[in-house]
Amino acid sequence: MDSQLKEEIRDMESFYEGTIQRVYGGEINQGKIVEVRNDSYVIDVGYKSEGLVPKDEFTDEEIKNLKEGDFIDVFVERINEREQIVSLSRKRARKIKTWEFIVLAYNEGKDVEGIIESKTKGGYIFDIDGLKAFLPNSQIDIKMVKDTDDYIGKTMTVRILKLANNRNNKALLQDNPVMVVSRKIILEEERNKKKEEIKQFIKEGMTIKGIIKNITNYGVFIDLGGIDGLLHISDISWKRVNNASEYFKVGDEGEFIVLKYDAEKEKITLGYKQKRQDPWIDIESRYSVGMKVTGKVVNITDYGIFVEIEEGLEGLVHLSEIDWVSRPKHPSKYVSIGDQIELVVLSVNEEHRKLSLSLKQTKQKPWDIVGDKYKVGDIITGRIKTITDFGMFIRIPEGLDGLVHISDISWTKHIKHPADIYKKGQKIDTKVLNIDVVNERLALGIKQLKEDPWLKEIPALFKQGVQCQAKVIKITDFGIFVELHGGVDGVEGLIYANEIDSNVEIKEKDEITVRVIKINLDERKIGLSMKNIKKNEE
Repeated sequence: MDSQLKEEIRDMESFYEGTIQRVYGGEINQGKIVEVRNDSYVIDVGYKSEGLVPKDEFTDEEIKNLKEGDFIDVFVERINEREQIVSLSRKRARKIKTWEFIVLAYNEGKDVEGIIESKTKGGYIFDIDGLKAFLPNSQIDIKMVKDTDDYIGKTMTVRILKLANNRNNKALLQDNPVMVVSRKIILEEERNKKKEEIKQFIKEGMTIKGIIKNITNYGVFIDLGGIDGLLHISDISWKRVNNASEYFKVGDEGEFIVLKYDAEKEKITLGYKQKRQDPWIDIESRYSVGMKVTGKVVNITDYGIFVEIEEGLEGLVHLSEIDWVSRPKHPSKYVSIGDQIELVVLSVNEEHRKLSLSLKQTKQKPWDIVGDKYKVGDIITGRIKTITDFGMFIRIPEGLDGLVHISDISWTKHIKHPADIYKKGQKIDTKVLNIDVVNERLALGIKQLKEDPWLKEIPALFKQGVQCQAKVIKITDFGIFVELHGGVDGVEGLIYANEIDSNVEIKEKDEITVRVIKINLDERKIGLSMKNIKKNEE
């Protein structure tokens, strides 16, 4: 090679060296995007050759907006002079820049913004532009956290509490947390600031806005912005409140009345029902005795029904005012919670906050109905309600009970107890014997449904001297009671002791032949004898 050619080569090398800036490994350089490929960007950092940076080192936002000609910061990881290859990293450059920003913020006490990425043991992984931080559970909020998953993916501002020492470029590439952060400390500062502001202007009687913070069985805690107020369950509504959650839920915002404020103890008592007038005020001017009203059943007890006439205004329908019957059923048999019913006002007492109501007086008195509807001799169908040793009480359609005395069950049978013949709930026909509306008594009979057999039938069938078959029903010292067969069911007679055939052994239920020797229609008695019985053949 001649000297002139060598000189030209040296001149060319000198020219290129003058156009190429010095690039060193381990530093951040600004590079220019010279080509956008499917999976990477070609970056010119002023070295002899360009470097490639994979797209997975860029954020979705960057990939969306970056184009050829844009300048970005990249980290020079290494340079291979022999092969003239430069290795670049966008991810590493961003982490180093972020670290520098974080260190400055930590030293100056400034807050930073990031995203909760995931949960970890004892807290969360918090991402600040690529660098990981640890956010403890105890530092995420000033209130108790119930569902920790609710915070995943949320952007929030935090304060750096602690930095890892001696962070180097290599360590920053790892995904382990390099700092501890807190959101709670910021919220506490904001809360204390608002608290002082509220304390300056809060006064009793004023209306104030707040957010439901917590609901208990005795009331609701309201966050007034830095200080909490208590809304007792008795101050939620003028009407009965069983559970505060029926009116509020956590997170709801509302307006409340300041009932009492103790600045020294920082205690605020709030009211909600006080936003409207007490419904008991001037109640006597709105409701008068005898007035008909409509209300909703809100509570049922053993002694009566509580009915809401208007919001916060309840009246009591006592058990005795539910039904006209002497022994009404349990109130739940008449109404259900939520029923709308019509009532009559019995009394109003504003001082003692009492309102007495009646349900039965909205209906006609059953005894008046019975007096108008039935007369002696009418037939009424009813069901046996109660059976006693002296008779049966029959429930008639009007809801009243009539009495069938044991003596009015049968013309002929000797009945020891009505339960031997009838059952409770049995449907039967009865005849009206007497109606006493004043004393509320109704006498009924069963035997009166048929003609009295002692008037015609029995005298015709059982004349003196007549023989008939009989069934022994009771043996006594003074004679034997038997039931006579012969056309009238249940007719009884007595075999006198001196008319018993001593040659015949008699026991109960035996079938024997007897002869009528005496009949007393006034006393309804038949005297019998076992003697002088004619043979069948004769």
